[in-house]
Amino acid sequence: MFQRLGPAAYKADLTNTLKLCKYLKNPENDLKCIHIAGTNGKGSSSHMLAAILQSCGYKTGLYTSPHLLDFTERIKVNGTCIAPEYITTFVHRHKSQFDAMDLSFFEWTVGLAFQYFKDQKVDIAIIETGLGGRLDSTNVIHPIISLITNIGYDHQALLGNTLAQIAQEKAGIIKTRCPVVISSFQEEVAEIFIKTAAAQQAPLFFASKEWKITSHLNESQVQHIKAYHVFTKKEISIPMDLCGQYQLYNLPGVLKTCDVLCEMGYPISESKIIKSLSRVQQLTGFMGRWQCISNKPLTIADTAHNSDGIKQIIKQLQHLNPSKVHMVFGMVRDKSIEPVLNLLPVNYQYYFVCPDLPRGLPANDLAETAANFNLNGTVYASVWEGYMAAKNAANDSDLIYIGGSTFVVADFLKQYNL
Repeated sequence: MFQRLGPAAYKADLTNTLKLCKYLKNPENDLKCIHIAGTNGKGSSSHMLAAILQSCGYKTGLYTSPHLLDFTERIKVNGTCIAPEYITTFVHRHKSQFDAMDLSFFEWTVGLAFQYFKDQKVDIAIIETGLGGRLDSTNVIHPIISLITNIGYDHQALLGNTLAQIAQEKAGIIKTRCPVVISSFQEEVAEIFIKTAAAQQAPLFFASKEWKITSHLNESQVQHIKAYHVFTKKEISIPMDLCGQYQLYNLPGVLKTCDVLCEMGYPISESKIIKSLSRVQQLTGFMGRWQCISNKPLTIADTAHNSDGIKQIIKQLQHLNPSKVHMVFGMVRDKSIEPVLNLLPVNYQYYFVCPDLPRGLPANDLAETAANFNLNGTVYASVWEGYMAAKNAANDSDLIYIGGSTFVVADFLKQYNL
């Protein structure tokens, strides 16, 4: 499966998924879906929308990937993970057919999600793409809204080496006459979305041109948001529990999607938006996005793993200006590591680690490459050992950061939650 093996497990073809859905009697056709793609921000946007919709009384399905602690996190209804017994029954019932179809992990997981959401009779299902968009296994649905968060460099070997090529793949989720919301207006790729939407007769909205967001992060790690609508002059104040400042780029798309849903006959009140965005983690079980682990020293875990994501992390760390930053850092083999390392400050103390999966980049290799960028630190045998070393070295006024890969954060949280 891609989570453990990476690109070797990726199938750039929808044939199997279409066969699977036909075999299951097309459960996806009974779902009202919001389809979400983008380089960064898919998970945050998906969980924010889920929190809002379930707070408004809609039975809400949520399909995301990858998981951090347990596979069941990928498929939720109103914040509750799918029961392991349902998965076991589903697999046993269909295993011979799945084997005959030679399904990938992604393919049967998507089928599982569609069937579960149908059986649960959800009012709305939020479906996050796994990788790309055009050829992603989720792209057999006919959504009521498509949301594309942003375009950046990630998975270039599969999606293309230019932003335009990557945007073209993400734009593949735009469907005929289905409204599409783009969270961030990016001049270099905007025309691709404009042309694709026009060809599909799909109403197109660049959310960041309508919603302007500012924020202030207080000492208790609550992000105080001001969201201002350019056309209506309406302003909303939100005490948001997702404290990464990069959420400022995701929130316009979430709010505009709510606007479009309202116009489609799904009432969403401003008070529900405010209340639910202050409790996204509690309502949905969302983890790993600027997650505050402890104070004194402030300890943060975040799954940012590409250049754009790390750039936002460094910006927020510099804004906090701690006495010293202790960075527990690891990556996977199939990522472009040099562009990320080039962003890291030389005055941080590094604790190089390797996430526990076959794709993990050996910590010694990471440290050796990091030295070329004047990043100095020590190699540790596990993420937890790196964290404990950082914890022992840090003063109360310092900051410990754990990240570089989703799987570094996953390894840490598994140990921390024991």
